[in-house]
Amino acid sequence: MSLHRPEDNPLRELIASKLDELPPAERRVAEYLRDHAHEIIFATSGEIGAATGTSDATVIRTAKALGYSGLPELKREASRQAIGGTRPSARLRSRIDKAGQEIESLIDHVFTEAGERMLETRRLITEEDLVAAVDLLVGAREIVSFGLGPSEMCAHYLTLRLRRLGRQARLVNSTGFRLADDLLGLQESDVMVLYVPGRLFNDVFILLDHAQAVGARVLLFTDSLLPILADRVTLSLTAVHSGAGYTGEGLSALLLTDCLLLGVAARDRDRATNTSELLNSLRTSLTPEPRRRTPRRPRDPEQGTSS
Repeated sequence: MSLHRPEDNPLRELIASKLDELPPAERRVAEYLRDHAHEIIFATSGEIGAATGTSDATVIRTAKALGYSGLPELKREASRQAIGGTRPSARLRSRIDKAGQEIESLIDHVFTEAGERMLETRRLITEEDLVAAVDLLVGAREIVSFGLGPSEMCAHYLTLRLRRLGRQARLVNSTGFRLADDLLGLQESDVMVLYVPGRLFNDVFILLDHAQAVGARVLLFTDSLLPILADRVTLSLTAVHSGAGYTGEGLSALLLTDCLLLGVAARDRDRATNTSELLNSLRTSLTPEPRRRTPRRPRDPEQGTSS
């Protein structure tokens, strides 16, 4: 759970209310965060420290003093507030400009953000949540995974891996009228897994309505939509989204998915290993043996020569 202010308290107002409580160095950082809300989305703690004449440790302390778990959560909040009023093309230009043209700079920004997302996702996931999610999947007759755009990759990955563990699973990636056909087979004993990071589509509400109507349970992977969908799902797992956009949408969700898959495999090792052996056997049968070529006999140098 977030430690800070209500949702309707913008970042700028929050910082203004806390400034008098901060020591000089942290106040300097807080003022920078307040006045450069868009830029900090793409910045590392070291870069903010350099810009404020402090250090990365001071930047992290400041974020915590403002009520956040750390800089990643603060940047996510800044990103949510900025994204609505900024064109995607403008965000892309800012991302490219901030990362720079040098390969070393690009690597630093990508891996720094990836590390921040992983740490924040790990902080937000409890063992109880993970066990409950595994329980849902293990107890399901069929697991129906849904994702659109980049999130479709996560849904497809979950479906593929579940099948390889001997579980009944299918992917739903249709929209509009075609989605209706995919929903016909959903039953009360099924679990629907939704990968919906931060954007809501009408199709998602249709999925949730139908799941509720048939009594199916719902597992949600999201970042910022939990306050909106919490009362519509059985369980949610927070997969921290990218604030700056340097790393792919599904990075955190894929790692959480791997955790679930390992948990499912551990619950029934025999089923998992037997299915793996069957899969390998089928692959072997489907792979044609390489054609054996008859080796050519060495050519007699005396043949074919003119006298």
